[in-house]
Amino acid sequence: MSVTLHLFSYPGENGIRHIVDASRPHLENRPNATVAYLPVGTLVDTYQEYTEKAFHGLARVETINTEMMTLPEMEDILRRASVVYIPGGNTFLLNHRLHLCRMMDFLRRKVAAGLPVVAFSAGTVLCGPNILTSNDMNIVPTSHYKGLQATPFNFNVHYPKDIMAQADKDEWLREYHVFHDNPVILLSDGASVKVDGRKTTLEQGDAWVLRKGEEKEKLIPGVTIQA
Repeated sequence: MSVTLHLFSYPGENGIRHIVDASRPHLENRPNATVAYLPVGTLVDTYQEYTEKAFHGLARVETINTEMMTLPEMEDILRRASVVYIPGGNTFLLNHRLHLCRMMDFLRRKVAAGLPVVAFSAGTVLCGPNILTSNDMNIVPTSHYKGLQATPFNFNVHYPKDIMAQADKDEWLREYHVFHDNPVILLSDGASVKVDGRKTTLEQGDAWVLRKGEEKEKLIPGVTIQA
């Protein structure tokens, strides 16, 4: 099987509509369909009930709590899941908790084996080789920077649409390329990309790719993004 990722900058104009719509093909007509919900990028999850209602009639939501569950319990949820949903929050906290509970390697293997990921904001940044292009502060602090490595691209989310703000962000992101060679996909709110195996395409919205030593390139929906 191949990697399947649906990655958003934000979850949708009406709640998490984009998240549910992207998950739907992986859940419909599947008995006992389950969404593994990973809201560990926030200190307090206030969207549990809302998320369960959003998926009502389509799938059962099983929440992974890295603070309260054992590793076998968390792995069991992932084994039974049809989709992993990773919402936003602080990317460094999200990554730190996944490494600290020792679930990161198992999650990485499941995603590489074909378990679909639907994510936004911090969850999207997590899917790259590392999380160093996050907008967040390292509040934990953590020394874990390696991401899911499900795609060769790093991600920057909530990328501004204002030209002056873009110039400031581009200058900041070019510092990443002093030490790293892989491209960075810049997603403005409303944008999403799909990763299907080795093929990555812009699905909707405004997005760019920033390659080392080059000017950023505006992405065209449906056209494969070259790494």
